Formats: sequence, structure tokens, C-alpha cells
Amino acid sequence: MAERMLKFTTVERTTPAKRAATARTGDFHEIYADFIDAKAAEQASRCSQCGVPFCQTHCPLHNNIPDWLRMTAEGRLEEAYHLSQATNSMPEICGRICPQDRLCEGSCTIEQSGHGTVTIGAVERYLTDKAWEEGWVAPLRAGPLRGQSVGVIGAGPAGLAAAERLREGGYEVTIYDRHDRAGGLLIYGIPGFKLEKEVVERRTRRLAEGGIAFKLNFEVGRDATLEQLRQRHDSVLIATGVYAARDLIVPGAGSAGVTPALDYLIASNRTGLGDSVPGFESGELNAEGRDVVVVGGGDTAMDCVRTAVRQGAKSVTCLYRRDRANMPGSTREVAHAEEEGVVFEWLAAPRAVLGEADQAAGLRAARMRLGPPDATGRQSPEEVEGGAFDLPADLVIKALGFDPEDLPRGFDAPGLAVTRWGTVKADFKTMETTLPGVFAAGDIVRGASLVVWAIRDGRDAADAIHSYLQAKVSAPALVAAE
Repeated sequence: MAERMLKFTTVERTTPAKRAATARTGDFHEIYADFIDAKAAEQASRCSQCGVPFCQTHCPLHNNIPDWLRMTAEGRLEEAYHLSQATNSMPEICGRICPQDRLCEGSCTIEQSGHGTVTIGAVERYLTDKAWEEGWVAPLRAGPLRGQSVGVIGAGPAGLAAAERLREGGYEVTIYDRHDRAGGLLIYGIPGFKLEKEVVERRTRRLAEGGIAFKLNFEVGRDATLEQLRQRHDSVLIATGVYAARDLIVPGAGSAGVTPALDYLIASNRTGLGDSVPGFESGELNAEGRDVVVVGGGDTAMDCVRTAVRQGAKSVTCLYRRDRANMPGSTREVAHAEEEGVVFEWLAAPRAVLGEADQAAGLRAARMRLGPPDATGRQSPEEVEGGAFDLPADLVIKALGFDPEDLPRGFDAPGLAVTRWGTVKADFKTMETTLPGVFAAGDIVRGASLVVWAIRDGRDAADAIHSYLQAKVSAPALVAAE
């Protein structure tokens, strides 16, 4: 009913209640509450029901956002949930961690007109959390069994999304992952204050209960080569993500107390899950009582600074070589970090780690200014003469981004072609690699990117694998007919 919508002129934008910084920095629980039913309906009713929904077109999954917002406003919650999950394998996860300010909400028409965007992410999270509570999330059921199997390497969002879709299509699916829990960076890379682990675990439980096999602590190249998996399955999907940390190339970078972001975050997340983590227990990967400097400006850097605050760091500083406007991380995450006491040193770059080889004691940095654009069109940072300064730091965390690991060597698969950036080379349309029947999806193809893109790639890869396997089945029959 259209009269329930278009309330953006009379109803102000409201986000779910957020815990105060003084309360939330003492634990790793999520900082936002869910909407109550009435508030979700009210906020959904602000949607202008655009003829051309830019929110939908700018969502990598092309979610039917205006339609499920309308259903939410009308109280048709179960219908709204089913529509939201029709295009998204993990809507409650995207609702929590997607940078909506850069995607759907950033493209909202009423935001452009000055009325404040519809809180799309919060409503998406609300709908799926409600669905889990009410039992609307149906068990995963396999379609008519086809007698074909697919091996998926990597239990992150791309691999999980592909596996779900393939299982629904009637394929036997086995997921291989080198970690002891499924979820990839969802479980070990993203802190609980953004994504509590039970939210991920209930998704992976649903897949396991639906007949998808998980082979954990399984490393391709160690426990089986890629070729052996090709012999075991009718098709293989590579969805490993990118985990190789970019290094800090300055004097003293090899000192004790300088650590990659992912090592630090994995130690924190494992500890939160109840594991014994020697590096955390020894203090090596624990920020408690320490002066922490995180180098980098993306969402991983924000995860690190906010984790350090919760671990009881003495001080936490984020060092970034460009200004706030050019920071790649979510503006929402930067604001959260500032609320929690993180100090940002904008236009500053590391020049040396101070102290002795057995322990960092500080970080020397240089002031920067933005010069002419680089090859990507962004202004290049230039050092300001005489702008050096020192920061206390006995824990320096490198959050400079991630590159692909050397998969051809690691998988013992010299025929697996990669790009000059080290990502797996896959056909743009079919997602098939240079090895027949081997497909690739997610960050290992596109480079470090967003979870929502990984889900999109995983679903697309599943469809491509289905087409490949269907052609494989029908080919002998065509030859016989001739």
C-alpha cells in the first residue's frame, strides 16, 4: 500500500540504539541493538519507492531493496525476509558489516535530497534476525541428486555462498579449509563487536545439516594437491581469499613487537572463542597496557585499533598517509573508533621502527601532503620536509592490505595461471580458470574486496559450475546421437 511509504519528509532517519563508548569498549559484543518491530516498520516507510532504485543497482547482489522495505513497512515480515534472502546467502551478515554508506545507502535518492538515507542495512539485519527467531529460515535441502560432486577450497563467504547454491542444485559438495572452523575472515578476521561469532556459526551449521561436508584443518598442497582434488570431484572451486600481508618496508620493521594485522586479529578472535593462543597469552599479540600504533587506513586497520582499545591498550593511534576524505575504510568505522578514544594521525607515514631488535619502542613518522594524482586517480602522498615526529609504540600493527598467496606453488599446480598481481586468472564470463573444470571466485580473483562481492562471486560461480557440469553430462549423449 503506497500510502504507507514516502514518509521521509515527516519521519527522521533513526539508526538502532548504539551502546555508549564507555560501555562497549569493555567487551567484544556488537555495539548496535536490533530494531524493535515498530521502529523497523517506521524506518522502512521512509523509502521513496523510486522508479529507478539506485540502492538496488549499486548493491553488488542487486537485492530487491525497495520491495522488502515496503513489505516491512506493511508488516509482511516473513515475505520481506524471503525476498531479501532470495538474492543474498547471508543477509544478516551483510546487514552488519557491509559499508552501506558506500553502496546502497550512499546511493539512496532521499539521501541526495538531504533527508537522510533509509537505514537499509539495519532493516536487512532486523529481518533476518527476526527470521531466525521465528523459524522462517528453512533448513538447507538438496535438490534431486545429480550424482556429481564439487570440491570447494575455502570456507569464507565466497565458498559458503557457492556451496549452498550447489547443494540446492543437487550436487554433493565438500568444503576444504585450512582453519579449524568454517567462516574464513568472517570467523577469524572480523571482531565480535562488528559480527558476533554465533551469527556466522548458525549459518555454517545450516550448511552442514543440509549435507555439505566440511574438511577442516585441510590444507591443499599439504593434505592433497589440486590435481588430486580434481580427480576426486567433477569440478573444483578455488575461493581461498587473499591472506598474504603487505609488509612495512622501513628500518626496524623486523623488530619484535611489529606484527601483521591478521595475526593479531586471529589471536584475538580465537581467544574470544575460548581457544588457548600462546601468542596472546605471552603478551606478544595482546595490546593490554601497551602503546599501539596501527599503520593503514582500511577497515582492517579500524578492526585492529578498536580491538586494541578493548584489550586495554595504554594508547591507540592510527597512522594513515592520506587525509580523512581519502581514507579507504568505512566512515562509520572511523567515527566508532574516534568515539572509543583512538587518535588518528592523518597525512603521516612510517619511516622507521625505533628501539632494539628484540623489542620495538616507538615509531618515527613523517608528515605528508597530497600531490598530483597517481595511476589510480588518487592524489599521491608526498613527504613534507622537516615534518618528522616520533610516537611511542611497543606494538606496531601492519594493516597495509593483503595480496594473494602463490597458489600455483602452494597447490602444486603449475598449470594454474595467475595475473601479474598474483590473483587467479579466470574467464570473465565463465569464471573458469586455465585448468578445465576448475573455477575461482571472490578475493582470489578480484583482489581484496568486500564480503558482499565475495557472496556475489560465489553465487555466480555456482551457476557457472552448474552449466559446466550439465554440459559435461549431456556431451556423451550428443556424441552417441550423432
